[in-house]
Amino acid sequence: MDFENILTGAHLINVSHAGSEFQDLVCEIFGDFWTPETRQPNKRGHHEDHRTRRDRIQRRVDAFLQQMPALTDAYLAWSLKQAKKGVMSFFEVLWHSDPHAPSDPNCGTWNLKVVDTFYADNVSLTIASTDRFVASALVRHGVIPCSPISPSVAISIDALELYRVARLCNPHFSIQAYVKSICDLHGTIFHRYLSRQFSIAFDLYLHIRTRVNSLIDIALGRNAVDWHLKNTCPCCTYELEDDAPMSFKLLYTMDSNDSLKRVSRQLMGADGDRTGPSIELPTTQRVNDNRYLLCDYVNSWANAAEAEGPTDDENPCAGHWKNMDEEKTKKTWGVYDETGIFIAVCRHGFYLLIADMVQSGERAKYPLAVVAKLLNSFGAGLGGGYDIGCQFKTTLNNSILGPQARTLRHSCLVGAFHGHAHRRICQLDHLAMYVEGLGLEDLETCERMFSKSNALASTIRYASVFHHQQLISAYFQHNDKFDVYPNLGNFLYNNYRQALDILNNGQINLSRVMQDLDITDVSVFNQWITNEKEYLQGLKSEPEQETLQMEYWQKLVNLAASHASFCASDAAMTRRLETTRRHALENFEKDLQVVQDLESKLGYQHALNALEGLVVACIFELTKLNRSGTGYKLRKHIAKALQTRSSTIRSALDHYNAAALSLTPPRRTLKWDKVIEYAFLADFDLLRDARQDISQRPWATPAARQATDLYFKMCRAKEEVLRLNNEIRRLVTYIHDKECYLQDCYTQLEPSCPALAHQISLQRLVRSRANAHLLQRVADIARLQGFSGSINIGESTKKSLGDSASVPHAQIPDELNVLQDFRESPSFTSDSADMQDELEDEEDDAVAIEEAVEAFHDVLRVSADA
Repeated sequence: MDFENILTGAHLINVSHAGSEFQDLVCEIFGDFWTPETRQPNKRGHHEDHRTRRDRIQRRVDAFLQQMPALTDAYLAWSLKQAKKGVMSFFEVLWHSDPHAPSDPNCGTWNLKVVDTFYADNVSLTIASTDRFVASALVRHGVIPCSPISPSVAISIDALELYRVARLCNPHFSIQAYVKSICDLHGTIFHRYLSRQFSIAFDLYLHIRTRVNSLIDIALGRNAVDWHLKNTCPCCTYELEDDAPMSFKLLYTMDSNDSLKRVSRQLMGADGDRTGPSIELPTTQRVNDNRYLLCDYVNSWANAAEAEGPTDDENPCAGHWKNMDEEKTKKTWGVYDETGIFIAVCRHGFYLLIADMVQSGERAKYPLAVVAKLLNSFGAGLGGGYDIGCQFKTTLNNSILGPQARTLRHSCLVGAFHGHAHRRICQLDHLAMYVEGLGLEDLETCERMFSKSNALASTIRYASVFHHQQLISAYFQHNDKFDVYPNLGNFLYNNYRQALDILNNGQINLSRVMQDLDITDVSVFNQWITNEKEYLQGLKSEPEQETLQMEYWQKLVNLAASHASFCASDAAMTRRLETTRRHALENFEKDLQVVQDLESKLGYQHALNALEGLVVACIFELTKLNRSGTGYKLRKHIAKALQTRSSTIRSALDHYNAAALSLTPPRRTLKWDKVIEYAFLADFDLLRDARQDISQRPWATPAARQATDLYFKMCRAKEEVLRLNNEIRRLVTYIHDKECYLQDCYTQLEPSCPALAHQISLQRLVRSRANAHLLQRVADIARLQGFSGSINIGESTKKSLGDSASVPHAQIPDELNVLQDFRESPSFTSDSADMQDELEDEEDDAVAIEEAVEAFHDVLRVSADA
C-alpha cells in the first residue's frame, strides 16, 4: 500500500463494518516495530521472555485438557444439584449450607477468592475424597478456576453464563467491558490482569459446555458425522412420507463477508514483507463444530478451481464481477490472516456451513468446498444461490466436482437482487423469477444474515485463531436456536400470505391484460421468453459484413492519420525526426495495403453502421429498473450499482453517439442520465433506426412485458404454496417427534445417569420454549382463505439412529462410565499460576497496538497541520 498516497488522500482505505482499518494500517507499515519483542521494557521492569510466555500458556492449556473429563463430570453434578435447589447464586448456596452436616474425615479445604456478578469474597471450599483434582472440586461447587493446578481466584458459573448470553445477544460486549462493570458493582479498581483471569475461566467454561453437548449427542445417538448438518432446518430436512414432489430438495444461498477479518500475527520478513515467523500463541484448543470447514479441506479444492477450463462462451457475465476474476481474489491486504468468512445458509436462515477465507479474497475453492460437502450430505436436487451463480456454474462444470454435480442435478442460481446487475440474457437463465420450481424465494438470505453478524467484527478483529472461530461458531449456533427457529412461524405465515395475495390479485389482472393483448393461451409467455433469448443471443456478435465495414472505417481513420504524419515530416529535420518520418511512411504503406485489401471485399457505400448489438444488449440490463413493485429507493440503488459497474454501457453509448453524428443526416444521440430513466424497449427511438426494429414485436411492448412478469410471478407463487404446504407439515411433525424422542430418552437415562438426563431436559427446553408460538402461527396459516395444506402430524422418512422419528435408545457414554470407576489423580508439574504480573504480560499485545495507533495518529495530525 502506497503510504504517501494515503496521506495525500489519493488512495482510499476501504472501511468495513467494524472499522479499525487505520489501526490495521499501522500494523502493516510498522510490522514488528510495535511488537512486545522490540518495545521498551514494561513499567514493572520485568524483562519479557516471549518463548517462556508461550510455554506457560501452552502448559496451562494442556493441564486443563488432561483434567477435562473430571471437570465435565463435576459440572454435570453441579448442574443437577443446582436444579434441585432452585435459583440461588453461589454465595446464597454457601451461606445457606448446613454447618452441622456430616463431613468426610478424608476431605480437605481450599482457600481462594470467588468472584460473582454482584459480590466477591475469600472463601474456603471443601475438597472431597472423591474429587480427582482441585479444579474439578471447585467446579463441583459452581465456580471455574483461573489456573489448573493452584488456583487463587475463581469465577462463578452464574457470572460466566451471564456474560456468555449477553455477548451472544450483543457481540460488541467485550470481556473488558464486562469485567469493568463487575468492578464498578463491587466498588473496586479495574486492572488489566482481571480481564485475563476472566478470559481463562471463560474459555474453560465454554470448553466444558462443548464437552457436555458432545456427551448429549453420544447419549442420543447423534454423534455421527454431519448429523447436525443433515438435520439443521426442520422445514428443509425433516422429510415426510407423503411430501408433495418438489423441483428442489433443498434451497440454499452462499456468499462471502469481509467484515469478519482477523489481523495476522507475524513479524516482518527480511525483505520487508509480512512473511516472518508467526507470533501466534500456540493452542491445542479446537472449535467443536463439524459445520465449520477446516482449512485443509477447503484448500483441497484449490487445485480443482485453478484447473478450471476455459470460460464458457455461453456465460454473458464473464469478467463483469470482481469475484469472477481468480487473479484478483488471490490478492489481499497482507495485514490480515483471515480476510472474512464464506457461509452457506438455507432459505429459512439456518446456517449450513462456514469457512474462513484465509489470506485471499472470494476464491472459487470456497464455494466448491461448500457444494462438495452439501452434495455428499444431501444428495440430489439442490439449488444454490450465489451472486455470481452464472460464472460459478462454469467453474463447477469444469472442476472435478462437475460430473457429480450434474448427476445429482445441482442447480446454480442467482439471487433476485444481485440478478438485476447481471446481463439480461443471463437473467433469463438464472434469475429467480424465471427458474421453474423456485417459488418466491429470493436467494438473498446471506445478506440478511450478514447484516446481523457484522456486529462481531470489532470483537474478533485482533482475536487468536481459536477465539476467532469460537465466537463465530457460537454466534451462529445461538442465532439458529434463539432467533431463526422461533421466527420460522412468521416466515411461513408471511410467505403463505404473500403467495395467496399474488395469486388472488394476479389472476384478475392477468385475465384483463391477456384480453387486451388478444392472448388466449398462457403458453405464449414462455414462447416470448424464448424469442427474447434467441434475439439476445444473436446480438453477441456483429454480422460478418458489418464487422468488415467497421474494420474498413477504422483502417481509413488510421490511413488518414498516417498520411498526415507523413506529409508533416521534413527531410531537413534531425536524425530523430527522420526516424519518425520513416516510421510514418511505413505505417502509411501498411495501412494503404490493408485498405486496398478491404476495398476488394466490399464497397465504400456502407462505411458506417450503428453499434446496435451492444447497445441493445446493455439496454436490456436496465429494463428491471422500473418494473412494477420496485420502490423509488431500491430503483435508484439498482441504478447506482449498474452505473458503477457498467462502463461497457457508457462506452457503447459513446460509440453509438459518434457514429450517429457522422451519418448524413445525423441521427439522434442519447445521454446516460436519460437512458437510466427509460422503462421499456419501446422508449428507445434508436431501435427504429437499428438493423432490426424490435420495439413493436409482441414480446417487446410494455404491456406484453408486464403481462409476462405477472404470469411468471404467479407461477412462482403456486410453487411457493406447494413448498410451504410441505414445510408447514414438516415443522408440525418435527415438533411432535422431537418432544416425544427427548422425553423418552430422558426417561431411559434418569434412573442410571440423572446428571446427563438433566442436561437432555435442558436441551429440550431450548426449542420447546418457542414451540407454542410456532404452533400458534401454524394455526393462523390454516385460517387463511385459500390455505390448501394440512397441519396434521405426518410420518417422517428419517428413522436412523438418533433421528427424532426413530425408536429411542439412550445410552450412557463410555467416558462417564469410566469416570465413575476411576478417581485417581495424575500428577502435574506446572508453574502456571494466575500471578498478576504474568497475566498482565498476556494482555500487552493489545495494549501495544493501541499505543502504536495513538502515536501514529499524532504523527499524521502533526504532518497534516504542517
